[in-house]
Amino acid sequence: MATPVRHIPVLQRQCVELLCAAPALAGNSVIIDATLGLGGHSEALLQANRAVRVIGIDRDVQALAAARSRLAPFGSRFHAVHATYDEIDQVTQEPIAGILMDLGVSSLQLDAIERGFSYARPAPLDMRMDPTEGMSAAELVNTASEGELTRIIRRYGEERFARNIAAAIVRARQRAPLDNTAELADLIRQAIPAPARRRGGNPAKRTFQALRIAVNDELTILETTLPRALDALSVGGRMVVMSYHSLEDRLTKQAFSAGIEIAGPPDMPVVHPSAQPYLRALTRKAVKADALEVAANPRAASVRLRAVEKIRSIPPARRSS
Repeated sequence: MATPVRHIPVLQRQCVELLCAAPALAGNSVIIDATLGLGGHSEALLQANRAVRVIGIDRDVQALAAARSRLAPFGSRFHAVHATYDEIDQVTQEPIAGILMDLGVSSLQLDAIERGFSYARPAPLDMRMDPTEGMSAAELVNTASEGELTRIIRRYGEERFARNIAAAIVRARQRAPLDNTAELADLIRQAIPAPARRRGGNPAKRTFQALRIAVNDELTILETTLPRALDALSVGGRMVVMSYHSLEDRLTKQAFSAGIEIAGPPDMPVVHPSAQPYLRALTRKAVKADALEVAANPRAASVRLRAVEKIRSIPPARRSS
């Protein structure tokens, strides 16, 4: 499989500046790159500060192999772990000074045609981030009920023609199983009314996003991960999350807001320690890529970056289970 030797990490400068300035970054602390991919952000962090050590997590064994090769010159300062990022609190016993999460599909997955993430070229309909386990997109579209497909496409793709697309999938699979990305993309295009096809990019984009999220259980894992990551983070540590669609960004904003705000009525004369904020916002609102970066790297167009610093331990009463 041909894979890119280098890719362009999204908002690289901002990530490095935020994480390398963490007050907790000293001594034996580490930064966790929870979405390692090809290792671009990890490489930038390791280059920016010689005291930084990085643990990289990825569920994709091909990405881990590529990142290990790329980051081999850093020796023991880098360590890779095959895991999903909801296991973030289990990958090290060392103090965690920083956590980076660059959500969504990676450059490796998009550029590897045979992985089936892209609707632009014919490929097997797979979409698994870890191709060694779980249900593929082909299995999902060929076995799920029309109602379940409608729910998935509407919820995860925010596609207003979800019912039309689900019905078209069910009709098509009665003739022959759907197993090719180009075939599915063409079916989606035909299921969407002609006027709607002429705006908003490729008509298959939202449905492919929805199927990918469902196949990899992305939102459930993210919802579980965010509180675990914040709990594992050292006081003085920082967490940076980059989202690429509103569902991811909404979960991130909610998790961060829960720690930034006082837990209780705002007009209380005295705030109990358990209700005190335990996070400080480092970004007033979501940071977006500027026009120059988007021109150089179109995949940065939809990014939304949010960052916080942990200012005190999370009270047991406010921890998520």
